[in-house]
Amino acid sequence: MSGEQEQDPVIGVTPRMLSWARNSTLYRLSRRMMSERELTDAIRRKAKQKFEDISDDDLQVLAAAALECGRTLGCLDDANYAETKVRSGVRTGRSRRMLQRRLQEKGIASETAAAALEDVDDLQAALAYARRRGFGPYRREDADDKRIIKELSSFARNGFGSDVARRVIGLTRDDADEMMSAAPL
Repeated sequence: MSGEQEQDPVIGVTPRMLSWARNSTLYRLSRRMMSERELTDAIRRKAKQKFEDISDDDLQVLAAAALECGRTLGCLDDANYAETKVRSGVRTGRSRRMLQRRLQEKGIASETAAAALEDVDDLQAALAYARRRGFGPYRREDADDKRIIKELSSFARNGFGSDVARRVIGLTRDDADEMMSAAPL
């Protein structure tokens, strides 16, 4: 070779790598529901570990192949993911603010998150939270001012407004149970 420096050839994405991306996608989505960004991040992270000296372009190709596989199988749908997480969150006592933040952390587009959060009733979520924590109408003993402040603070830390928190704390157990039973699952 005359004066030219020989360069290492770029390996690129091999069929073995694509097969690994598909199998990894199937495994991950069979274990739990994931958003597109979660799957992309997981595939990129694991591919860096598995395939030494892989380029960023190759990582992007593997992530795109994983997303395509998930969509083709019908297992990867951010709108469905957001709706499921919101329904579950309301049942376990998560506020609209908390749910919105979690969806944002998972990489759900703001329009998709807004559509999923459209029918969220913070009062129902606050009742579920109170029942789980033994607050307000679900308290076992009478509360003094210190206890009520503690409960209001806990509601605030979990994203509930003071008006919702005060309303829940002021309910009787019968009223709270009636409101909970009237709510759709």
